[in-house]
Amino acid sequence: MARMMRAEAEGEGKLGMLMVGNVIVNRVKADCSDFKGLRTIPQVIFQVQGGNYSFEAVQKGNVFYQKARTSEKRLAKQNLEYWRQHPSKYSLWYFNPYAPCPGTWYGQPHSGQFKNHCYYEPKAGVCDAVYTGA
Repeated sequence: MARMMRAEAEGEGKLGMLMVGNVIVNRVKADCSDFKGLRTIPQVIFQVQGGNYSFEAVQKGNVFYQKARTSEKRLAKQNLEYWRQHPSKYSLWYFNPYAPCPGTWYGQPHSGQFKNHCYYEPKAGVCDAVYTGA
């Protein structure tokens, strides 16, 4: 998880990496929609959708396989201890559009932006488990 956080958001600093960690933890917790049956962090990280890995860093490989540093490991531990913050607090999706954030992503509402990443929460009734406690 720490390697993924580094690979996906190192350029967005500690807070950006924590937000990516939110999404990873949320996907494990959600057990719905695109994430039905994913019960572990490795299952989330290596999930294949539409013939591709869900995370760009795994698709590209060389970025994801950089070793996690102590600082990223501490951040991942924070996420696992249920650190949450808007806009990724309940988000199941994020991406960098290299443009303004669209209002929806695959029909799910935009919850906010942090630096280059746009975050999207499930709309009501889609993945309600993500909104419940730890």
